[in-house]
Amino acid sequence: MGRVTVVGGGVVGLTTALRLAQAGHRVECLRDLPVERTVSALAGGLWFPYHVEPRERVVGWGLVALEQFTALATDRATGVLMRQGVLVERHGEDRWWTAGVPGWRGARAAEVPAGATGGVVVTLPVVTMPVFLPWLEGRCAAAGVQFQAGTVDDLADVEGDVVVVAAGLRSGALVGDAEPTASRGQVALLSNPGLTRWLVDDEHPDGLVYAVPHPEWVVCGGTDVLGSWDTEPDAAVHAAIVARVRETVPALAAAEVLGSRVGLRPVAPAVRLGKDEVGGRVVVTNYGHGGAGVTLSWGCAEEAVRLVGA
Repeated sequence: MGRVTVVGGGVVGLTTALRLAQAGHRVECLRDLPVERTVSALAGGLWFPYHVEPRERVVGWGLVALEQFTALATDRATGVLMRQGVLVERHGEDRWWTAGVPGWRGARAAEVPAGATGGVVVTLPVVTMPVFLPWLEGRCAAAGVQFQAGTVDDLADVEGDVVVVAAGLRSGALVGDAEPTASRGQVALLSNPGLTRWLVDDEHPDGLVYAVPHPEWVVCGGTDVLGSWDTEPDAAVHAAIVARVRETVPALAAAEVLGSRVGLRPVAPAVRLGKDEVGGRVVVTNYGHGGAGVTLSWGCAEEAVRLVGA
């Protein structure tokens, strides 16, 4: 097997590096940030294909990750839990993402907020990213992945027989692609008073609403501002998020506010998962996952391994 260098150390880069190492490749992961400072560390962690295309491929990639996360949920050390929740519908049914997802059902009227037309109740993985990412990094190291710190400005400077570009928003500049575009996501962190049920209401008339409970906190959102690269929390936006979430999820009405975070989703018209030859060697791209990096991670990693080949 040849030497493969993965550029990027978020959830997509690490899962790709791990699967490549498990397939027998000699793998180096080149990253500009430690895992706890990546945008992946800010993710709400709910398995759900949000703001990503194309749907016909997203379903397959997502189901691979769903199966993997479901298996990981049997080990508390991974930070993965299976949680029931509801996806709220306000403009009729849009259930393409349920294809192949086991055990879902239509929501009852009492299970959705006022003004909703319906919803989907389902048990899905919730991944506590500050726990999962170090676990994943450890799995990579145990599989033989070598880590190197550094910022890549030109792929010609990257060593390796094959290069995999999985650097999120920085990927496009490395391969001459105008995409992805940043989409600003601001969230509020609230203490968890014992909430276990998640809620996503992405068609709420006052703005995106979601509450994803983790053992010690609840990730509450949010925003999705395409084209904004601003990473500083906005106090007015924060207050509006907290107000919307508390109105929608009464269990959080008195929950302590722990802080505010901003992450930039790498949005493209379609996930850039493909293979090309650049400078006489194979370059595989794996980026543009929008708000679904966690959701598609394992499925896209396995396809990246197939593209790298033997």
